[in-house]
Amino acid sequence: MINHLKGKLVEKTPTYAVIECNGVGYYLHISLNTYSKLPNDENVMLYAHMAVREDAHTLYGFIDKDERQLFLYLISVSGVGSSTARMILSSLNAGEIQRAIVEGDVALLKSVKGIGTKSAERIIIDLRDKLKKENFDSEIGVTANNSITDEALSALVALGFAKNVAEKVIAKTAKGLESDVSVEELIKTALKNL
Repeated sequence: MINHLKGKLVEKTPTYAVIECNGVGYYLHISLNTYSKLPNDENVMLYAHMAVREDAHTLYGFIDKDERQLFLYLISVSGVGSSTARMILSSLNAGEIQRAIVEGDVALLKSVKGIGTKSAERIIIDLRDKLKKENFDSEIGVTANNSITDEALSALVALGFAKNVAEKVIAKTAKGLESDVSVEELIKTALKNL
């Protein structure tokens, strides 16, 4: 298995990053938390998880081991796949996810797209004891960008939302936020409004 990739950051979007290692470009699906913490310089290191299915081998990248471990915990829950786990990690930071699970906050988990009451309860039941022993306390960094709404729209479309619906929600969300809002904040707020 691939533990981590260290190399030149070739491309970075809110949903994926491409890292070139010795002439080979690796496409890694990432969360908004990882995106916000990725440096803008060329050399980066991402921890990796490779999901192998019948029809695809998919790489997921994480800024630190804690985020990867939380991802692995989430996908161990029956009914929570890689895309859902990435959506959870994009909507909430690691500390918020841990607190929601340990404290049994079904409402907070349900605020994530694709998580219903049964899924939230299953996540809490399966992971409560495991996460009591962990210490996740990640914070989301801020990244400045000229085309914030375009990046936010691209991210939502890549996450599976219809473009016209995403455009309306981003336009409505952007009006209610400050002008210097980061793309991560815009996406997270839009996800809560979808």
